[in-house]
Amino acid sequence: MNPIEVENLYFKYKENGKEIFNSLNLTVKKGEILAIIGESGSGKSTLLNILCGIIPHIKKGKVQGKVRLFGKDVKEMEIREITKRVGIVFQDPDSQLFLPTVEDEIAFGPENLMVSREEIGLRIDKALKAVNMEEYRFENPNNLSGGQKQLIAIGAVLAMEPDILLFDEIMSQVDEEGKEKLKDTIVKLSNEQKTIVLVEHDLKVLKIAQRVLELKNGRLQDFKGW
Repeated sequence: MNPIEVENLYFKYKENGKEIFNSLNLTVKKGEILAIIGESGSGKSTLLNILCGIIPHIKKGKVQGKVRLFGKDVKEMEIREITKRVGIVFQDPDSQLFLPTVEDEIAFGPENLMVSREEIGLRIDKALKAVNMEEYRFENPNNLSGGQKQLIAIGAVLAMEPDILLFDEIMSQVDEEGKEKLKDTIVKLSNEQKTIVLVEHDLKVLKIAQRVLELKNGRLQDFKGW
């Protein structure tokens, strides 16, 4: 059973609005790093929002077709159930970081899932180690660089222990050193059998992906631009 299966997906935000996807199909295997590219406005972020259930559970729109996570239709899953399986990190880490310390940020998700205090402590340790940010545990996220903030945002998602990770242009505000750290982290997560879908435009970043697809005219196709 594949972590992600999309079959004949059609989507538009409004009943009479422009169609974003036109019979889009996608399968992502366990442990795979899949990169998705495409022009601005092609629907890359919209696709990630559908994969993690933000659409249609939080943002509304007309969805037709099948979107399955480990064989289960996303539309039939509650957000709480989806967040246990899928984590998403956005382009701007400041949109996800809002607590006074890094430790608080990492603990926030598991606390909402009613995870025990002892288990939360273990998850904080594990998440910070995974992104190499242990020394910043008690730091205020506002004092960190863009790359460090993204690592903390990833750590906060990892503490939820999802099987699937979605990264929406997380390199856009990060310097070269930060990009290398993020790429190393993504590869390490893939080696741990996490399934990763990243939206990106930097060709250097795309090199870590096993597969690159281009979103064009509402469908995904093999990228032929190397």
